[in-house]
Amino acid sequence: MIGGLLVLAGAALSALAFPRIGPGWLILPGIALFLAGLRMAGSRAQGLLYGALYGLTFFSGLIWWIGELGLVAVFPLVVAFAGFHVLYGWWLSGYNHRTLGIWLALAVGGWALMELIRSYFPFNGFEWGAPGYALSDQAWARALAPLYGTSGITVLTVLVAATVVALTFRHRKWSLLGVPLAAIGVFAVWSWWPSSPTEALPAVDVAIVQGSTPCPFEHCPPDERLRTFFQHLDLTRTIEPGSVHLVVWSEGSTGGLNADPVQNPEVGNAIAEEARRIGAWFLVGSDRPLSETQWENVNIVFNPKGEIVGEYRKQHPVPFGEYIPFRPLFDWIPELEQVPRDMIPGTGPVVFDTGLLQIGSVISFEGGFSRYPRQHAEAGANLIVVATNEGSYGTTPGTDQFIGMTRMRAAELGLDVVHAAVTGKSTFIDASGVYGKTTGLGTQEIIYGAVAGRTPSFYARTGDVVMIAAALIGLLTWWRVRRPLVVSAPAIDQEE
Repeated sequence: MIGGLLVLAGAALSALAFPRIGPGWLILPGIALFLAGLRMAGSRAQGLLYGALYGLTFFSGLIWWIGELGLVAVFPLVVAFAGFHVLYGWWLSGYNHRTLGIWLALAVGGWALMELIRSYFPFNGFEWGAPGYALSDQAWARALAPLYGTSGITVLTVLVAATVVALTFRHRKWSLLGVPLAAIGVFAVWSWWPSSPTEALPAVDVAIVQGSTPCPFEHCPPDERLRTFFQHLDLTRTIEPGSVHLVVWSEGSTGGLNADPVQNPEVGNAIAEEARRIGAWFLVGSDRPLSETQWENVNIVFNPKGEIVGEYRKQHPVPFGEYIPFRPLFDWIPELEQVPRDMIPGTGPVVFDTGLLQIGSVISFEGGFSRYPRQHAEAGANLIVVATNEGSYGTTPGTDQFIGMTRMRAAELGLDVVHAAVTGKSTFIDASGVYGKTTGLGTQEIIYGAVAGRTPSFYARTGDVVMIAAALIGLLTWWRVRRPLVVSAPAIDQEE
């Protein structure tokens, strides 16, 4: 009974830690209460139940806003990702009889493995809700991110929470607690060790055009996409010639059946004319129908001469939002008729050289994963543009949670981020994760900011090594516990 109450309280605190409520440090007691409940579980069945209580409560409180698309969207997500905590609770509670040092290695390593798997499976994964993202409002966490990444902050958070639990249960054998305490010490010392700041090129001016839609947060008549394009075009015509180096229109600012700059020459020519008039590079989002069953989501780049120099195709479509996995199995669900076409994913990063900037862009959902912006940084990008729409989620916390994630993208990569939305909030985020000017929800406005191309961080070069190492330590500990080392007694020579 007490264990279940601790778990429920932990789930509530964990959900409250994320935007728009916070503060992010609530994630620490949230995870500690969950682990304390698991530590009190008397059996694996009880651990499974506690995992279900935590997972279902946490994800329901975190991503309830996806229900704006209908229960068919939110219910499977909550159940699927709560399942990871169910398995974690069942597995970890089976080792409550072990020494606290072993339990700690399993608790932290198991959580790291859970997050690694969850970021890739199912349907290419879902990083939303990882503990490191809750801490996007904490300056100390963002300061650590260039070394460890958001994934490393997640490991550190779980390590601290698990150590607190282990110290609370210190009446059992706890001599091996020196290992996690030493690990926390290593984190602290390494974090204070002087590191080379990311070098920055001279700053350049950028304009984010948030043109919104004719009917924000709702679906309009068939000419919605063309009217959305014209709203962005009209705002852009107020930008003074020579005032900016780059103009960013977000995901869905053009496209559809009649407003794609490639398929509709009039749209392309209008954008090209503005590029020439202002003397600026343009990055424009478009979703382009290819057939009755397929489409692609792209960022198109124009140079100051008005020429299209290339495009980036979104690599990670949203399951059940931009494509239907195993479509024939789900034809009976009426709501999925709203997704008649499947998005064709791109195959890798594309970096655009503007002379002053090397731009890597990701599209919406991809900004919620470390791996896609990091791909662009590895390919030479020194600025990241996140182009998103968010029109389906109204005034819910979804947009604030997503900006929190892209805030960690900026901090962990050591790169400035331009976060541009159609109806969500648009903002500039510097390499330390600090916000610049920010728009309102669903507003029509232009915001201006200065960004600089920077040298990517240590994490951008090394990736998720902390999380991978923690997962490997957990796996090795589990293997050792399952297969205890048998040492044969040495043979004793006897004299004849």
